[in-house]
Amino acid sequence: MQQYINPDKCKTFGEKPSEVQKLINTSLYILDCFGIPLDATPRRLERMAIAFLASGDIKNIKDFKKVKDLNSGYSLKTREIISFVNEYFNENISSGSYDDIRRKDLKLLTVAEVILQSSPNSATNDSTRGYSINPTYAELIRTFGTGEWEKLVKEKLKNIEPLNQKLKRLREINKVNVTLPSGGKLSFTAGEHNELQKAIIEEFLPRYGHEAEVLYVGDTSDKYLYLEKEKLKSLKFFEISHEELPDVIAFSKKKNWLYLIEAVHSSGSINEIRLIQLQKLTNKCKAEIVYVTAFLNKPKFRQFISDIAWETEVWIADNPDHLIHFNGDKFLGPYKK
Repeated sequence: MQQYINPDKCKTFGEKPSEVQKLINTSLYILDCFGIPLDATPRRLERMAIAFLASGDIKNIKDFKKVKDLNSGYSLKTREIISFVNEYFNENISSGSYDDIRRKDLKLLTVAEVILQSSPNSATNDSTRGYSINPTYAELIRTFGTGEWEKLVKEKLKNIEPLNQKLKRLREINKVNVTLPSGGKLSFTAGEHNELQKAIIEEFLPRYGHEAEVLYVGDTSDKYLYLEKEKLKSLKFFEISHEELPDVIAFSKKKNWLYLIEAVHSSGSINEIRLIQLQKLTNKCKAEIVYVTAFLNKPKFRQFISDIAWETEVWIADNPDHLIHFNGDKFLGPYKK
């Protein structure tokens, strides 16, 4: 069976007797088969497992065969769960932490309805409400250890979408899909900053990029979502791991222009200090540099107008056919150093 928690990575788990460690890992295996996401920290997994065990009155491996559920009239209030895990699982959780049981330890299990509330219509913070295992899942737990148990679980739960799949689907629904000038596809996490980056790639570059190719774009959840490291290296661009990277980098081979574009939602416009930083970092670059600050709309631009550096460009997504040139002696292009 998979070891879900490494004793060396979780102090509280490592201090528990081997039989308790085995019980916790077994419960996590069961929850894994039920479709509960297990991508949390080791301690968070440990806390979820012992709260699950308490909700079924499970103190050892043999108790899986006689797990209690809501139909049996068994349920524990959050303070009672703390007392249970402290007594049977070598914990020392403060009784004042009862709200963490509901908000953290049992959160995924109640959302997935593996654990049910004894009084679902009571107030969210009702301290008298108990928690117990859903009879549907308890029936499967009682058969744990029999032949082809995983197959039995899949058959029994075939009409219930697992929580890990539901969350994955919701994450995909909330993605911002982006089409690169090359025709390639990217998916950003949802948010105004990434919506602006999408507009830069799909609206700004086709208009003003002179067939530019995107060489780098980050995401709020993935700094290096898209990176053409070797192509940037060939242009003698500064070290790509540098924390001062702009939001979008694109290169027009046709013009030999490298676009450094900042997508501004709450901060990050190309002001005089930022311009000096970027000029210093790109002083060996073989391409000529075009500095662009992008905004979603005019009200957002107005918040930053006094900060914009001279010899840079401004593009506003809701007015995509226009540019603002901060100098006025020429149209879009690099400024000679």
